[in-house]
Amino acid sequence: MFLKGERCLSAKCSIIRKPYPPGQKKKRRARALSEYGKELREKQKMKNWYNLRERQFKKYVKSVLNAGAKVQDASTLLIKILETRLDNVVFRLGFASSRSSARQMISHGHFLVNGKPINIPSYLVKKGDKIGLKPKSVKMALFQNLPIVLKKHTPPGWLEMSIEKFEGKVLRYPTYDEATPPAEVSSIFEFYSR
Repeated sequence: MFLKGERCLSAKCSIIRKPYPPGQKKKRRARALSEYGKELREKQKMKNWYNLRERQFKKYVKSVLNAGAKVQDASTLLIKILETRLDNVVFRLGFASSRSSARQMISHGHFLVNGKPINIPSYLVKKGDKIGLKPKSVKMALFQNLPIVLKKHTPPGWLEMSIEKFEGKVLRYPTYDEATPPAEVSSIFEFYSR
């Protein structure tokens, strides 16, 4: 109930959160991360950036590793796979404010790919595919301020956006430099090749 008594008027108040964990305060030196720790951190960054679960992300990395490509080609291939997922393309086009909200919109069936309804967020779009909103969905309250948002948003160079039609097109596959991943991709491959 967080009732404050006389004790909360002093420095011994238990409700006030302290900036350190309970117990004796020891002076600890920050240890350097091991190689495994660095690789794990890079993997977690990339996985969380694209809003993927462990099993799905591992499947993508293993498929690239099994392709037998060189490290530079493998990192480009992994980025190409992750960037061409439908939930990421919807986010990049500006239809959604985040990848997780794009994933939910796709799952609820608001989007068409080449005129066909797709409700699978992991669907990989190809060069030349057109991604658009369903005509029924445009009238929904969720998408009422979408024209204003889309006018301010500029999609990446590998995507083209038509604001009037609420439709986007994949012009080409993204390059590694255009995606600007938050993590070092080579360390992710090292993590999974153990």
